[in-house]
Amino acid sequence: MTGEPCSVRSALRAVYLPALVFEVGIGAVLPVIALSATALGASLPLAGFVVALLAVGQIVGDVPAGALAARIGDRRAMLVAAGLSVVALSGAALARDVVVLGVCVLGVGATNAVFTLARHSYLTEVTPVLRRARALSTLAGVQRIGTFIGPFVGAGVIHLSDVRSAYWLAVLTSVSAAVVILLVPDVVQHTRALVRVPLRRVLRDHRQVFVTLGLAVMMVGAVRGSRQTVLPLWSEHLGLSPATTSIVFGISGGVDMLLFYPAGKVMDRYGRLWIGIPSMLALGVGFALLPLTTSLGSLTAVAVLIGLGNGMGSGVLMTLGADVAPPGSRAQFLGIWRLLQDAGGAGGPLLVAAGAALGSLATGIAAMAVVSAGSAAGLARWGPRWSVHANRTTRRRAREAGLLD
Repeated sequence: MTGEPCSVRSALRAVYLPALVFEVGIGAVLPVIALSATALGASLPLAGFVVALLAVGQIVGDVPAGALAARIGDRRAMLVAAGLSVVALSGAALARDVVVLGVCVLGVGATNAVFTLARHSYLTEVTPVLRRARALSTLAGVQRIGTFIGPFVGAGVIHLSDVRSAYWLAVLTSVSAAVVILLVPDVVQHTRALVRVPLRRVLRDHRQVFVTLGLAVMMVGAVRGSRQTVLPLWSEHLGLSPATTSIVFGISGGVDMLLFYPAGKVMDRYGRLWIGIPSMLALGVGFALLPLTTSLGSLTAVAVLIGLGNGMGSGVLMTLGADVAPPGSRAQFLGIWRLLQDAGGAGGPLLVAAGAALGSLATGIAAMAVVSAGSAAGLARWGPRWSVHANRTTRRRAREAGLLD
């Protein structure tokens, strides 16, 4: 499946460092999109819509990203994504009206989908299966670290210039990511011929995976997506200041980043469900407890629990996707897989918002606790059916059947 160990190490360097650099740029841009929109005359609701276009672009770009990676290769797809990201970010920096800004933000989301999909597929190709979870959970951790650092770096350049400088910083990080990718030799082109499988065939041949385990993936995505919404909203409900809310959110994010490598090691040693199920249960308990908090101390404690639950599951969806993706049409399959994940990530906050709109934020948060339990049940039910690496029992049975060495 792979070349020499040094080639694998080169491939990992070609993914982790560009991922970190690229995500720093995305993280720098995230806080300023709404500010840019309002500076161009957008109302607050319209500014919120422009921010949402980033996620919409990611969803729209998932399936085409798989097709592109299958056609030109994972590494070249990363280079194309970095190049298009430079164009979209430059357009956002130079935008003189909200429509142009919105189109550029949509483009940034789509290019991020291509870059993320290509990294996922690339690592799946070059990493030995018994180290796959560690490789992919590390990728997830690196992405989170980059997104966490980005706003602080962005704040520094904005302080020295203006809001538009955050976009130019992201242009610089995109170019830097492309340069790193170019400097590291490609190992995939020597080990795998590019296969062009029609998307409809991938959907037809693997529809049972998508309607079963894929449903669990959507629920996991919804739970994870909503965590970034429920903490600020409940903090606002308690009357805490924006600065305090930011500190609580930062503490939760900091805890989140601590667990990516241990999570991957557990998945490689014991199976994917040893991480996937506890992660969803911890998040579910956190969501169930959140409406019961009444002070800064109790809110912080629950925020830590939510951070632990999310960090515990770092990389689990990417790893499960890599496990079940067919080698002959891996990129196309992962494009659909990421579409399910991202669609769930967009739907979770909407469910919370629906509860708030109906007059009960607590009900919306409690609904996500139920979805968390459902996602854990879905993983337990369908994970072993489709992945031989779900747990030790499935691995033993696979070895007995001659499916594993």
